Amino acid sequence: MSKCIYERLSYPARNGGLEKASIEWANADSKVLAFFKISETRHDFVRLRYVKEDGLPAFYSTDFLLRTDKAVYLVETKAQGQVSSPNVQRKLKVAAWCDRINTLPVEDRSNLPWHYVLLGENVFWEWRNKGERLAALCDFAKIRNTTLSASQNRLESNPM
Repeated sequence: MSKCIYERLSYPARNGGLEKASIEWANADSKVLAFFKISETRHDFVRLRYVKEDGLPAFYSTDFLLRTDKAVYLVETKAQGQVSSPNVQRKLKVAAWCDRINTLPVEDRSNLPWHYVLLGENVFWEWRNKGERLAALCDFAKIRNTTLSASQNRLESNPM
């Protein structure tokens, strides 16, 4: 792993194909300058709170942190059937966390904006199979404030 501070990165042995493919793609993409697989136990700076669908508080960490020359991305990969699940949609608040990071002085965040990216497997494989860059997909798929606002409005209009 020439772009990662860790010699080896773990991914689930069962159903971890998307994470493994993400690691391989990130390492092969010349526009990706650095990345790592986030460990919930090692990287508590990206361990974020959210409220699950059942109303209970929980913690959440994205799958990857990825840096390009244009931005830093917190990337979550999901099986296509899980992308629209209520708990995954609630985790979109990570985008608001990135917005708060972006209010810091630019020199405190490596002169780069931070973005949250939710990648469903269909778009992931479509872009990868077409020979596109992971960095370009992250820029395309980053969650924007308008997306977050629309999602949040849906959550608020369906109280628990």
